[in-house]
Amino acid sequence: MKQRIVVIGSTGTVGRRVRTQLLRAGVEVRAVSREPGGDGVRADLRAPESLRVAAEGAEAVFLVWPFASAEGLPEVLAVLGEQARRVVYLSSAAVREHEREAERLIRESGLEWTILRPHSFAANTLRWAEQIRAGQVIREPYGAAAMSLVHEEDIAAVAVAALTRDEHAGSVYELTGPQSLTQAEQARIIGEVIGRPVRWEERDPREARERMLGLGWPADAVEDVLRAQEAMTAAPAPITATVTDVTGTAARSFRSWVAEHAHAFVSFARAARIHEYGGPGNIGVEAAALPVPGPGEVLIKVAATAFNPSETALRSGALQQVLPLALPYTLGWDVSGTVVATGAGARRWAPGEHVIGRLDRGGAAAEYVTAPQSVLAAAPAAIPLADAAAIPVAALTAWQAVYEHAQVRHGRRVLINGAGGGVGGFAVQLAKRAGATVIATAGARSAAAVRAAGADEVVDYTSEPLPGGVDAVINLVVLGPDAAAGLLALVRPGGAAVSIATPLPAESAVHFVTRNDAGQLAQIVALVDAGELTVDVAERLPLEELAAVHGRSEAGRTRGKIILIP
Repeated sequence: MKQRIVVIGSTGTVGRRVRTQLLRAGVEVRAVSREPGGDGVRADLRAPESLRVAAEGAEAVFLVWPFASAEGLPEVLAVLGEQARRVVYLSSAAVREHEREAERLIRESGLEWTILRPHSFAANTLRWAEQIRAGQVIREPYGAAAMSLVHEEDIAAVAVAALTRDEHAGSVYELTGPQSLTQAEQARIIGEVIGRPVRWEERDPREARERMLGLGWPADAVEDVLRAQEAMTAAPAPITATVTDVTGTAARSFRSWVAEHAHAFVSFARAARIHEYGGPGNIGVEAAALPVPGPGEVLIKVAATAFNPSETALRSGALQQVLPLALPYTLGWDVSGTVVATGAGARRWAPGEHVIGRLDRGGAAAEYVTAPQSVLAAAPAAIPLADAAAIPVAALTAWQAVYEHAQVRHGRRVLINGAGGGVGGFAVQLAKRAGATVIATAGARSAAAVRAAGADEVVDYTSEPLPGGVDAVINLVVLGPDAAAGLLALVRPGGAAVSIATPLPAESAVHFVTRNDAGQLAQIVALVDAGELTVDVAERLPLEELAAVHGRSEAGRTRGKIILIP
């Protein structure tokens, strides 16, 4: 039976990552929120009785107490303690008065407890984002204030360990990052990561005080922040090994945090776009406005996209009657990457999760892209995230061709024409998985890869005749009329004829366009993670090579799946 853990503060900086990490670990999560969704439960800390439903059957609780007073906490702990035996409380290294009182109440509650005291959050530097986007200058006081910034994923990882393992009961953990950095050094690192120099400009603390008060900050909070920063200019920032000791993994650097959150500091990002239909030379990698996720969408930091030969027809204008583009247009249907932000109502995925998907409107040949949450599946863990971009279009097409349209099953003889491409490699594997005998056509450059995919027989279509009497033929290439008729003649009476390219000349033949199906994509990912489906990446190239890949494809000089990395 799965552990059940309650996460209070599940929409916060740390809480949502605790939720995500617990789900990845196979734990049942009850996410407490005033406006829950998915696995959420509606509850209000000001009304302790409302927590009973969330706490039912729970073994542990992650607790964020969002109030400036510990008033009401004993009642909450009493309700939680009726079910749970363990609480992990997110305090802070400052241990303010209300946090000190909360820690005392938790120690005396009768629950097993672990207290986390993180130092400065790396996420606090997001307060500079507007200034950096506006002009790459940060105007703040105390540039010499040194901090050991801690990544929220590391805080969450320690919390998850304490929630799920017994040995952390009774511990108070101070959490820091792996290095001490002044605020001016933090600004420099942000600039290095986003590729645009960021300069620190020292300001009088009184100016900062007035600005923060003008933004609506409580006066006490303003004084706390400025007093703490002043103190950090005089004393070195402490560094602990707690993250490593508890999780077994080194604490993440501030530079890695910035790389994951770079979108917050920029207004533009690189994208491979066309401004008009034409040849491969029309593709240019340029700065485009950073996309913003709309309702039900997520923003993805792209690890890679994959080239699909059909995109050459899209780019040239050959498909403009059926797929007209709004120019300028960013290419790329396949995406693999990391969710970094979510739009309104998008609760299926959380920042930090790795996803893949087919984007029907394109846009993946870029550093960032938005996508409807409904078209995405969790990326496979068994292969590099960038390589997973080779999956969506090709594997979905192969899946639907083999299982839905050709209805391949055990004992059938199947001819896959054009098996050397990205779709063909998946089609061969899926047909073999169904128990078929697979005959595949491939040229000399692709024959070895097709054999490796599991084909029982590989025929060089340039010099050898194709065998007849097959139960099904799956055509993946463009054919002339005679070749299409000849291919159809190889199928026994009552057999299946399927094509994703040139339609085959028979009323019973199926010509189809791939359907986007996140459920099927999730099944494909499961096969990859189980080692039952191999992802063959022929080339890994920088995004700037996309135009050259288009040219090579039109000249017939590409093989298999090619991924482009921004």
